[in-house]
Order: sequence, then C-alpha cells, then structure tokens
Amino acid sequence: MSKKIHTPSAIAAAALALAGIVSAPEALAASKAERVAEAASNKADALEAQLQAMQNEINSLRAAAAQPTCNNCEKVQELDQWMQQTKSAPVKVETKDNMVFFRGGYARNDHKRDGVSIYSDVAGSQLGLPGQNGDNQGWYIGAGFDFSINDDLFGFMDNTEVLAELMFEWKEFSTATQGNVLAQDPTFLATGNLGPTREVSVSQFTLSAAPKIKFMKGSAFRPWVIPFGLAAHVISPPSESITVFNPGVMFGAGADYKVWKDVYLGVDSRYHLTGGSADGVNTDGFTAGGYVGLGF
Repeated sequence: MSKKIHTPSAIAAAALALAGIVSAPEALAASKAERVAEAASNKADALEAQLQAMQNEINSLRAAAAQPTCNNCEKVQELDQWMQQTKSAPVKVETKDNMVFFRGGYARNDHKRDGVSIYSDVAGSQLGLPGQNGDNQGWYIGAGFDFSINDDLFGFMDNTEVLAELMFEWKEFSTATQGNVLAQDPTFLATGNLGPTREVSVSQFTLSAAPKIKFMKGSAFRPWVIPFGLAAHVISPPSESITVFNPGVMFGAGADYKVWKDVYLGVDSRYHLTGGSADGVNTDGFTAGGYVGLGF
C-alpha cells in the first residue's frame, strides 16, 4: 500500500526535475541576451558621447580659424580702416602753375626826385644853378617769374596756392629834367661860359622777391595778394651823397584770367615802402598796370 502511495509522488518529483532541467538553459540564454543588450547600449552611449565631444572640438576649431591669428590685430584693423577711407576720399591731383609774366603801366613816387646832378642844395648854393626836381610820375616795364610751392596754403585753405615771385622793373620818371652845374659840359671851366645845362634822365631799377597767395585754383579767373615782399631800388641820378641803393618792402594785389590754353592776362598794383630816404632821395611809391603771363 505504501509503495502505491510513493510512486505517484516520485513521478511528480521526477517530472518537476525534468521541467527544471529543460527550462534552465532557456533562462540562462535570456539572462545572457539581456547582458549583451545592456553592454551594447552602454557602448552606444559611450560612442555617442565621444562623437558629441568630437563635434564640439570641430566647432571650436572653426571658431578659432575665423578669428585673426596675428599679434597686431588692432594695427591691422586701423590699416584696413585707413585704406577704406583713402579709397573713398576724392582723388586730388596736385599741379604746378608756374608762370613767366611781362608787366607795364603807370608809376608814381610819393615825392619828387632830387639828386647830385639835378636839384642839389650843395651845387645850387655854391654855383647858383640849383637845377630842377625830377618828376614823381612816370611809367614802368618789367618781367617776373612765379614758381608754385603749395596748392592748399600748407593745409589751411583748399584751392589756395602759394607761389614764390621774383620780379624786376624799370621806372622812368623823366628824360628831360634840367640838370645843375654838375651836368654841365666840362669845357665851361676853360671858357668861363656856362651855357645851357644838360638834361638828365631820372629813373629807378627795382628788384623784388615775395610770396604770392593765389586763390581759386582750377578756375580761369584767379585773384592774388602779396602780403609782403623785399625790394631793392637803384636810383639814377645818385643822391647828393652819391648813394644809389635803397632797400624796402613791397605789398601788392592783382588778378589774372586764362584767355587761351596757358596764356593769361592780368592787372596788378604794388606799393613800395622804404621807411626813409637814401641820403635825401625818397623812393616810396606805387605802380599800377597790366601783365601778360605764360604758364608752364
């Protein structure tokens, strides 16, 4: 009886054991698959993190490449700004307006001329023939040269040219002034007959140098001024002290007009001031007239 009872139990136990044996490999296989899947997921996460890091590094390199790599970046930027300003600025062509000119016109001294062979206190008081004063009105001719130095008054005023002028002029006040005894023919000493005295020419030579400021560069009509200049006057006849040289200063103003190509017509007026007389001969006075200029 007892054997019958234990037999089914044994069969049941055996069946359970067999089922465990059969299901054990499947459980082991499922556990291993999970571990492989988990490891693959971890590797994918790590690979994704590495790729993200590489992408970040590439972005950093690109940003660095876009920035200047020089040590003087500020100087480079300043140079670039200067280049842009230079390109945008209007082109300024500096030209030279040199000119040679030929003058002529009216001359007048402030005082009538005297001198050793015309009116003379010495010769008149000693020999009784004082002679005549030379006239203080006459004419002049001359020529000069302008050399262009600067086109904008040294940066103070656009289209305002500075030139250096060198000029000479010859003034004639009289060709028939009655001379005194010193202009007499020396033969009167032998004959004792003074006779008529000779006529004396009264003239003056002037050499001057001055800066000239000329306005409206590029225009056909151009006014100008001479703020000051230096002048040297040589007189004939000499003073009673036989002085022939008298220095002074000069002021002037004028304008010219380009009539054709490099041919100019102009007018000017100048005043000469010596500040004193050369041993009794005063050469202060002015000129007014016109000129013809040839530019080059």
